[in-house]
Amino acid sequence: MGNFGVTEIILILLVVVLLFGGRKIPELMKGIGQGMKEFKKASRVDDESDKVKSEDKEEKK
Repeated sequence: MGNFGVTEIILILLVVVLLFGGRKIPELMKGIGQGMKEFKKASRVDDESDKVKSEDKEEKK
């Protein structure tokens, strides 16, 4: 389970096209792309703040 072949991927894509229609798929992909961009941006900000906090702790020692 979990090993997808070409046939399964084509079947999944066909179902997605039937459910959402050809016009909605680009909008859906755009939304997913923007969400991923926001997530990466937020994770970078969190990483930088964690880095600053750890440096502050080391300086206090």
